[in-house]
Amino acid sequence: MNKIGRNPFAYAIFTLPTLLLFVIFFLYPMIMSLRYGFTEWNGVSPARFNGLDNFVTAFQDKYFWVAVRNNLYFIGFSVGLQIPFILGLALLVSKVRRWTSFYKTMIFLPTVLSTAVVGVLWGFIYHPQAGLLNQALEAVGLLTWQHVWLAEEATAMLSVLVTNAWQWIGFYAVLVLSAIYAIPKNILEAAELDGATSLREAWSITLPLLRPVIMVMILLSITGAMKALDIVFVMTGGNPYGITEVMATYMYKKAYRIGEYGYANGIAVLILLLTGMLTSLFGWFTRKQEEVRY
Repeated sequence: MNKIGRNPFAYAIFTLPTLLLFVIFFLYPMIMSLRYGFTEWNGVSPARFNGLDNFVTAFQDKYFWVAVRNNLYFIGFSVGLQIPFILGLALLVSKVRRWTSFYKTMIFLPTVLSTAVVGVLWGFIYHPQAGLLNQALEAVGLLTWQHVWLAEEATAMLSVLVTNAWQWIGFYAVLVLSAIYAIPKNILEAAELDGATSLREAWSITLPLLRPVIMVMILLSITGAMKALDIVFVMTGGNPYGITEVMATYMYKKAYRIGEYGYANGIAVLILLLTGMLTSLFGWFTRKQEEVRY
């Protein structure tokens, strides 16, 4: 066994299949997308190089900027509302002494469902006539609060954001709970002996120790929001009037419905660049915060 471990050919044999899959399904498509992003191509005829025309068109396309805005909504909702809610939920569950496994399972359950199932499920909940939400509002006498949730400009995007947050709460809650359970008990016991309340303990001890996990959650939220596609596609398809469109759904429509494959690949390149810019900016901000702290 030791001889195999020291043999470089053994490493090559074990890593080659994974490396081959990486090249075929990630690296090669990315290179081809970069290539076609600088062309005018309808998917059938030979591609014609057109320089930066696709990117100029995107910057002048108001619907593309609506899609960019909606991706930023995803980020803002995740970072500003979803993550604080998850932190509070995880702190509450960590204090539970009975039925702990049940609560963890119920919280994590939505994450196991596919996005298509989640989208269809919440589509029924938002249904204007038979939907659970409007029925509940009617039952408590709040008829003025009823909406056609996925077809009104004022509520469509918010409805999608809530659904997306519901699906991923369990995944992030497990990360936070793992970090909470890893905190040495003697630290928390010392705080209790000093007379710290549960709220003070959470604010002054637990949350600062969770900072690395919170940073990971924010980073995952940014990258996940920038590639959002399936939940929007299943629930609204970008409607009504394109106000729930995100960059990935707009790219899909340009490619497969209109046949502007060159422009669609240009949008894909912009998604990659914007994601890289946002994650780099977040990394720079995190490093600055670390320098201030230490």
